[in-house]
Amino acid sequence: MVESLFKLDFIQPTVFFTLCLVMFILITSRYFILGGIFHVYFYLWKREKWENRKINKKEYPKNQFKKEVFWSMLTAIIFSVIGAISALAWQRGYTAIYLNINDYSLWWFPVSIMVAMFIHETYYYWLHRLMHHPKIYKQVHQVHHDSKITSAWTAFSFHPVEGFLEALIMPAIIIIVPMHLYAILFHLTIMTITAAVNHLDIEIYPRNLFGNLLGKHIIGATHHSHHHKFYRYNFGLYFTFWDKWSKTESPNFVRDFEGRV
Repeated sequence: MVESLFKLDFIQPTVFFTLCLVMFILITSRYFILGGIFHVYFYLWKREKWENRKINKKEYPKNQFKKEVFWSMLTAIIFSVIGAISALAWQRGYTAIYLNINDYSLWWFPVSIMVAMFIHETYYYWLHRLMHHPKIYKQVHQVHHDSKITSAWTAFSFHPVEGFLEALIMPAIIIIVPMHLYAILFHLTIMTITAAVNHLDIEIYPRNLFGNLLGKHIIGATHHSHHHKFYRYNFGLYFTFWDKWSKTESPNFVRDFEGRV
């Protein structure tokens, strides 16, 4: 099925538009399915169980979810076009994507994902800090921060300029890092789940030593809530190491995390 993809001429406008449409459907489906699962489980079905893990006790402003979905759909359009261009580059042989799992050692499959996540984390951290430059923030990044109490729907609520800049990193990764197609899909799935967890406004890490260690080094809702609350802290995506090394981690994060779990 994957090999048959190469038989299509992505350069043809009709085929390219169809590819964009297919990617848009996949991206939005992933957004609504995952966001819906998180929202229904944590805020409707098991609301009482997770109430003590809720970070902000205030109710969500009226129409916030509608606005978040609107901006997320614009982001999905941008992601779809960039994804289609990436597929075209793959077809033309400009990427390092491989289909035969035996082309590289099996250990490279998980390592390639970790390498891609490190590159993505680095790019996101420094781009995110740039987005907080006063002149850029008011014009671009403020759209995301309009969600002062975040939700699973906030995950991809970006201004189109920020959405475009966010989308550029994946094409760069697949050009320089050899990755199996399924490793790329796995990375994208981790990215989507992470974005939803970070913005859930409920700390989901467990009450045990492993959960505490995990929560201090892998970004979750408590860590990211400090960013939306204080603005000048906690700029990471997956991990806390850039915030720690650059001394931009909120000084009260660990206290709040331990108090919540």
